[in-house]
Amino acid sequence: MANIGKYNKLRVVKLVDFGAYLDGGTLGEILIPIRYLPEGTQPEDELEVFLYLDSEDRPIATTEHPFATVDEFAFLQVVAVTRIGAFMDWGLPKDLLVPFREQKVDMQVGRWYVVRIYLDQDTQRIVGSAKVSKYLDNVPPTYTVGEEVDVLINNETDLGYNAIVNNLHWGMIYKNEVFAPIRVGQRTKAYIKKVREDEKIDLLLDKPGHTKLDDLAQKVIDALNQNKGSLPLGDKTDPEIIYSMLGMSKKNFKKAIGTLYRMQMVEISDNGVKLV
Repeated sequence: MANIGKYNKLRVVKLVDFGAYLDGGTLGEILIPIRYLPEGTQPEDELEVFLYLDSEDRPIATTEHPFATVDEFAFLQVVAVTRIGAFMDWGLPKDLLVPFREQKVDMQVGRWYVVRIYLDQDTQRIVGSAKVSKYLDNVPPTYTVGEEVDVLINNETDLGYNAIVNNLHWGMIYKNEVFAPIRVGQRTKAYIKKVREDEKIDLLLDKPGHTKLDDLAQKVIDALNQNKGSLPLGDKTDPEIIYSMLGMSKKNFKKAIGTLYRMQMVEISDNGVKLV
C-alpha cells in the first residue's frame, strides 16, 4: 500500500512523454514527473519515491528527499505567511503549510521553528504543527542506560537543552554536561543517562563512562563557548591576562588545556586555543 508522506517502493506501470506512472494501489496510478525519473527507467522497474499531494491535491511522486517525513520533527524556515498560515521550506517544490491553529506563536518570515510533520486525515494533505508537545511522551519510555538515540535540540532552558528523542519523547541535556557547542535545531546522537521514576529522560552527548571534565577544564570550555569557540591565550600569555579572563592561574590553565587536548576537544596554536 502506498503511503502519502512516506517513502515507497512502487512499480512503473507505463512511460509517458512527461514522466511515468507508478502503481499506487488504492491511490491509483501516480505520476512521477520526468525531471525526477531516473535515466533508463523501464516499465516494471521499482522506484523508491516520496509521495505528497500537488497543488491540485493529486498524489505525485518524487525522488527528491524532504528534510523530514510524516511523523517526524524538523527545524524549518518560514518562507511565506498568508491568510491560511505559514509556509515552510522543507526541501520540496511545494512548501509545508503550518495552519494558524497549529502555531504556538505567530510565525514570521525568515525565522526558524521546530515542527512536527503530520498527515491531515480529513484532507490527506501533509501539514506541520509547532505544538510539538502533544506528539511526545504518549507512550512509556523503554530505554536502557547507555542506549544510543537520535535527538533534535528543541530549545534552551536555564537547566540545559530540551531535546526530542527518537521522535517520541522529551529528554533533557544539562548544561554542566555539555562539553562542546550545540544549537537549537541540531540533530545529533545522544545516550540515555537515566529514565526517572516520573518517566522523564536525562541525556548525555557522550557515552556514559567517558572521562568527565574536572572543574578547571570545564571552566575553559565554558569560556570557549562564550567566545565563539576560541580564546587568544597560550604559553606566552601573561598570567595576569589569563587570570582576568578565566579566574585561574597560568599553571592551572595549562593543566586544563592539557586535559582538553588529550581528549581531542581543543586545538592549540600560536594564536591561542579553539574548540575542535
